[in-house]
Formats: sequence, structure tokens, C-alpha cells
Amino acid sequence: MFEPLTSGSVILLALAALAAFAVVIIAVRIAIKLAVRVGIVAAVVLAALYATGMLELLPGV
Repeated sequence: MFEPLTSGSVILLALAALAAFAVVIIAVRIAIKLAVRVGIVAAVVLAALYATGMLELLPGV
């Protein structure tokens, strides 16, 4: 499986590693953006539930 990768020249291996690194960076950036958006939506939903009285965060207060 790794034989085609290891049989190439050093330049091709470096380019492949650079491409893989770029893909990882882009994937992490997309994941961070998605996580921030999900967090904002969750905060808004929780605030709405708390404001309408459907969510009681501090029982007995």
C-alpha cells in the first residue's frame, strides 16, 4: 500500500506531505467554524428556554 508513495522522488514526497498538511489545516478551520456556530445556536436555544421558564438552572432560587 505504501510502496507507490515511498518509490517517488523526494520532491513528490514533499509535495504530497505539503498537500496533506494543507488539507488538515483547512479541515481544522472548518471544524472550528462549525463548532463556534453550533455553540452560538445552543446558547441562543438555552437562553430562550430559560427566558420562557422551560429550563430551571437554579432550582429553589
